[in-house]
Amino acid sequence: MHNKDLVLEVLHQIEEAAQKVIHRFQVIGLPADFTDTPAGVEKMDAICMMLIVIGESLKNLDKITGQQFLIKYPDVDWKNAKGMRDIITHHYADIHAETIYYTCERKIPLLLDTVQKMIRDLQI
Repeated sequence: MHNKDLVLEVLHQIEEAAQKVIHRFQVIGLPADFTDTPAGVEKMDAICMMLIVIGESLKNLDKITGQQFLIKYPDVDWKNAKGMRDIITHHYADIHAETIYYTCERKIPLLLDTVQKMIRDLQI
């Protein structure tokens, strides 16, 4: 069995990073908002850093739970969530604003909801 307190700590890290992504994304209306101004580029950079945190934390969660925890919550594409970290980290110059926009708009809210459910489930 995995260390419940450590799992909760990692889940809270993911929750906080996802909340930051959602907050930072609020002012973005189109993918071009990330690229058309220096402020937009900084916003995308800040969001990408949180996506790295999420991906790295998910990898850590898999490690400490023997890859048995995330599979209990199949609504999220965990493989791609973890893979986003690798893409951003190793191929940042090739990242497209549309990809980050889509991730923020469509993927992060579901991930946040799921992580919050995981936290509730562990606290029962």
